[in-house]
Amino acid sequence: MQHVKSKLKKQTSNVIPFIPNGDFYFTKGVQAFKQRKFELALKWMKKAVEAAPDNPLFQCQLSVVYTEIGLYQEANQLLTNVVETMGDDYIDCYYLIANNYAHLGLMNDAKKYARHYLDKEPDGDFSEEAFALLELLKMDEDEWDLIEDDLLIYQETIFNYMENLEWEKALPLLEELTMLFPEHKISKHDIAQCLFRLGKKEEAIQMELDLLNEESHALFSSMNLAVFYYEEGIEHEYESFISALLNIYPIHEHQKLRLATTLAQTGQYHEAYKRYKSLVKGMVTSHLSYYRWFSLASYQIGNKQKAHQIWEEGCLKHPNLQKESAPWLI
Repeated sequence: MQHVKSKLKKQTSNVIPFIPNGDFYFTKGVQAFKQRKFELALKWMKKAVEAAPDNPLFQCQLSVVYTEIGLYQEANQLLTNVVETMGDDYIDCYYLIANNYAHLGLMNDAKKYARHYLDKEPDGDFSEEAFALLELLKMDEDEWDLIEDDLLIYQETIFNYMENLEWEKALPLLEELTMLFPEHKISKHDIAQCLFRLGKKEEAIQMELDLLNEESHALFSSMNLAVFYYEEGIEHEYESFISALLNIYPIHEHQKLRLATTLAQTGQYHEAYKRYKSLVKGMVTSHLSYYRWFSLASYQIGNKQKAHQIWEEGCLKHPNLQKESAPWLI
């Protein structure tokens, strides 16, 4: 028996362990993408980028997955990073960026990047698509400016209403926004939030479930549903969503803030506090919700001095907060 063990040990000592690397994850991601298993493709591509964060090809392919599932802003953040680091070595990125901007309704940006691509690669792999895109974008530039200005005005007005908890004022504007800019998908999640706060809870939950069915990995649906189920006391469904959210670390600062707020709203105060601490403060202080929920999370984990400091800072920056009681007193 000892001889067998010794022989087995000698044989297995020569076995080289398999350690997955970026190329392995990338290959799996491409396979899943070709099979239109986009959630699985997203998982593998993210792993590839994590394993090799400096590989521009992995970032480009991840951006393509994001585009396919409608996360155009996330796609463009990756592509912009590639362009900034690699320059003209990845010319195709300019067309992909243009395409994403067109989906977002930002026509001037779409036109600019499509032309830049054609200036660099008039006979490139995407030249036909770029010419076709420019044909579609043949529109008076003043009209584009008006469209983009309208979008920004809607966004700013809605943002102010929602941050001041004026749901009944935000809702009709959000409904108008979704009609005028159907590609602006984030507004649908804001509509669900307004509906829930206005007492139409079943409608809000069903709306998010429908959106989640369209995009099974949708971060904003998961965050809203976690809050909705938590406040409704539907424990099993809440646990399902919050367990997934605890393992998500978004790239965008505003998505990070939204997730930190979701965690605070659902009693995950220690984790919420860590997420708030990791934010780039200068990018989130326009949000009243930052001060409300960061101060509450601080208070609930026992850091009362920090809680008072954050709340007082928020009241100085946003006079409307002075009309509210400190969150831990509500």
